[in-house]
Amino acid sequence: MNICVFCSAADLAAVYTDAAREFAELLGRRGHSLVWGGSDSGLMKVVADGVQDAGGKLIGISVEFLRGVARPKADEMIVTPDLAARKALLLERADAIVVMVGGTGTLDEATEILELRKHGMHTKPVVILNTAGFYDGLRQQMERMEAENFLPQPLTKLVHFADTSEEALELLGA
Repeated sequence: MNICVFCSAADLAAVYTDAAREFAELLGRRGHSLVWGGSDSGLMKVVADGVQDAGGKLIGISVEFLRGVARPKADEMIVTPDLAARKALLLERADAIVVMVGGTGTLDEATEILELRKHGMHTKPVVILNTAGFYDGLRQQMERMEAENFLPQPLTKLVHFADTSEEALELLGA
C-alpha cells in the first residue's frame, strides 16, 4: 500500500518521535511505501528515515517554497507549485491516510481529507494516530459533532482513532 502520513516538520519530544519511528519501521517492514510531504526535517524526517531503513519506498510531495528542505534521497520527489496542489497529489498517490501529531499544517491536511471523504470525493481509510493522547480534544470535538448531528454519517465512516502503531496499521488493513 501507499500510505500517506501527515505530520509535523518540527523537532519534537521523544514521546512523539519514538512512536513515529515505531510506526515507520512497521510500515517499511511490511513492504508499504510512504507518501509524505517530502521534508527532511523534524518528525517528517524521523518517519522517512524509519520507513527507508526498514526497506520501504519514499514518495515525497513537496511544495515550491519548501524545495530547500526536501529530502534528497527519496525514491521519488515531486515539487508542486502550491499547497492546494500538494494536498491533492498526496491524496491521489495514497491508498490510505494516517494523521500523526502536528501543527496547523497537519490539522489543515487532516480536515480537508475528512471533508472530501464526507462528501464522497474519496473512500480511502483515514486513521488518526493519537500518540500520548495528542488528539483527545479533536476526538471529543468530533464525537460532539456526531452527537449533535453536524456529521451526515457516523464518525466511524469518516475516521478512526488509534492509540498505537499496530492498531493504526490494523485499521488500515495493512
